[in-house]
Amino acid sequence: MKVAFPALRRNLVAILRGLRPEEAVAVGTAVFEAGIEAIEVPLNSPDPFRSIEALARALPAKALIGAGTVLSADEVDRLHDAGGRLLVSPNIYAAVMRQAGKHGMVTMPGVFTPTEAFAALQLGASALKFFPASVLGPGGIAAIRAVLPSDTTVGVVGGVSEADFAAYAKVGVRTFGLGSSLFKPGMSAAEVGQRAQAAAQAWDVVFKAA
Repeated sequence: MKVAFPALRRNLVAILRGLRPEEAVAVGTAVFEAGIEAIEVPLNSPDPFRSIEALARALPAKALIGAGTVLSADEVDRLHDAGGRLLVSPNIYAAVMRQAGKHGMVTMPGVFTPTEAFAALQLGASALKFFPASVLGPGGIAAIRAVLPSDTTVGVVGGVSEADFAAYAKVGVRTFGLGSSLFKPGMSAAEVGQRAQAAAQAWDVVFKAA
């Protein structure tokens, strides 16, 4: 079952790797209020499902909350139980995708080659996460994007910040996962909020002017 990538105000996903449960609501609220509606807590963060559950309860229903680095069907079930609706992975596993489809999740599996991209689409991916995007660059992703179905949502993650929006926009990419440029463990909620606001404003400059 394929779930379409949702219509967000901005096609930005905040990647909060290293987020702790006790700070999840404050940081997540700051990100959401800054204008980024999709939030990913990678599963190699401290007690990630507690953070995901807290975010899902605290933020409005339109917030797209989920997990990254999801590597097993059991983790998909735990994500669903925690209230998460977004599943992001660094790779493509059929078992993970099938289980996510059963739960009606938005999926962004990691791909790097045309073979992986088409495999992900055949498994019902909502969007493709080209990772690490900094290695391929806009030119490499443009070459692969040229052979994909025209309605494919292409996202770029890994070594990407708001400084890269314009370069990727030139090759038709408008979906970005922002990690260390947005959040690092130890940052205050206020600092993360300021970075999220800067990223949201940069996205608006590039894409709302288009």
